[in-house]
Amino acid sequence: MSTTETSQFVRLRVELVVEVEDVEAVTGAALRRISQDADMPADERVHAESAVTEDTAEALAYLVDPFDLVGDVPGVELAQASWSSEGIDYDPDSPEWGLDEDDDREDEEEDRLG
Repeated sequence: MSTTETSQFVRLRVELVVEVEDVEAVTGAALRRISQDADMPADERVHAESAVTEDTAEALAYLVDPFDLVGDVPGVELAQASWSSEGIDYDPDSPEWGLDEDDDREDEEEDRLG
């Protein structure tokens, strides 16, 4: 069977740094999304509302959906997704900060474990 006849899985890594200019807008949008989720159990809803109210990164994570990145790409079906968000100290002019920083450490670890 040729590779064109079988499924091919591809890991697509995307790292974004966003500047939150309006915390209240992000938090409000996340709270609206949570309130509109009819499938979310009540105890989980309470936890989610608390998390997005206390942490802007959590609020942003509730608003970002990996399916939105590939949902309209022809011939592609999202098989699995995970994502997280965290507040960071960001200085775009710093030579110590780079997008591939984590990848380099993962490659070194893989080489070491070989």
